[in-house]
Amino acid sequence: MKQRIIFAVMMSFLLSFFMTCWVTWINLGWTENFLTHWLHAFILAWPAAGLISFFIGPGIYKMAERLAR
Repeated sequence: MKQRIIFAVMMSFLLSFFMTCWVTWINLGWTENFLTHWLHAFILAWPAAGLISFFIGPGIYKMAERLAR
């Protein structure tokens, strides 16, 4: 369980970090408000991504194992 929580926190952090940066940059470009908008998007996205990763991740992992066989 401890590893699952650590994995969910780390994976959701990295995905939220990069995806919100990318989507914010695509939508706004590099403006003087970029960091403010990106940080706001990241703060909203990380908890959602964490919950999704924690609860849905194990099922996706099992599906990936089946597909890989």
